[in-house]
Amino acid sequence: MPTIYILDSIKILIFYYDHSPPHFHAIYNEFEELITIQDLETLRGEIPSRQKRKLMIWAHTNKEFLIVKWNDFNPENKL
Repeated sequence: MPTIYILDSIKILIFYYDHSPPHFHAIYNEFEELITIQDLETLRGEIPSRQKRKLMIWAHTNKEFLIVKWNDFNPENKL
């Protein structure tokens, strides 16, 4: 499970050969949230609201990067 980016101690990961829908994992301390790439909605979990705000700004700005990484790591389940 490669960390593709670290944003103010928030690790952003995409797993190899992961399940649908296409998503990324955000880990901050003991918290984890799975967020869909297409609409940036929470799939499961929760990180603190202050970190979530920073994460959402980053994700909106870097959506193409997330799509490219998802497609690289999940060639049979491309976006």
